[in-house]
Amino acid sequence: MSERAHTRESRSQRERTDEEESSEERLTCPECDGNVINDEEHGESVCADCGLVVDADSVDRGPEWRAFDSREKDEKSRVGAPTTNTMHDKGLSTNIDWRDQDAYGRSLSGRQRQKMQRLRKWNERFRTRDSKERNLKQALGEIDRMASAQGLPDNVRETASVIYRRALDEDLLPGRSIEGVSTACVYAAARMAGVPRSLDEIADVSRVEKSEIARTYRYVVRELKLEVKPADPEQYVPRFASDLDLSDESELRAKQLLQNAKEKGVHSGKSPVGLAAAAVYAAALLTNEKTTQAAVSEVADISEVTIRNRYHELLEAEDGLVA
Repeated sequence: MSERAHTRESRSQRERTDEEESSEERLTCPECDGNVINDEEHGESVCADCGLVVDADSVDRGPEWRAFDSREKDEKSRVGAPTTNTMHDKGLSTNIDWRDQDAYGRSLSGRQRQKMQRLRKWNERFRTRDSKERNLKQALGEIDRMASAQGLPDNVRETASVIYRRALDEDLLPGRSIEGVSTACVYAAARMAGVPRSLDEIADVSRVEKSEIARTYRYVVRELKLEVKPADPEQYVPRFASDLDLSDESELRAKQLLQNAKEKGVHSGKSPVGLAAAAVYAAALLTNEKTTQAAVSEVADISEVTIRNRYHELLEAEDGLVA
């Protein structure tokens, strides 16, 4: 028995050796032992040294069409969309369009419309076969809705979806609402991506109270051990300045005010949104641009009293009057 096994092993070793030798022969030129390269454009294997065509008429496994820009490539491509975490099935299932039209845009007959309606209903049932998938579908829809309302980029939606999936897998949802956890995921993802939104802004587009969002956010971050850095006031400045139609000079001046405030320790214990709003207001005045505390208050969603208090503190820090 051992001799037979030894024979099989030696035979397999010889076969592997023969395969390696044959692969080496295929990679070298039979005339000059030079390197053989694949010319995919002409479907040939050519020696790079002497130019000998070693193999011709090879199969081209690329597309049979050509595209000269990204739009043409998208139109001619016949593959599906890439997978994404923002859909509960990662975009791998079939979607039946809600419009009762065929591929040419023609309206369907009454019998065909009834058939398509039944297909939609069963397709929806198959896509969400258990409670976990239904939970995930509802939550990811909420995440997409809130991210769209806040103008957050796609990477934030992906990150928020991944955080929610982790929370669902680690059984963090019992006792908490789907809306509350999904809102906390959007808030955390925005901060992690460097495009933070204040709790008030998130609460404006959420279906739960601000206190529940804050409580759920702290719970999710603690249980999932997310690395979320404290919000930097400078990250709010570009958005506020853009909404107020301020110049690049004002935006740069606001950032300088905040950097100086950090050096003097004025920012400690202060709301980053309030500091950013006050810096934008102060910078507009220093660069002789017209804006009001009321306008800044509306854009930043913070009270004018807070803007006035932070405004004086920033200017005192700028003049070196802070003890």
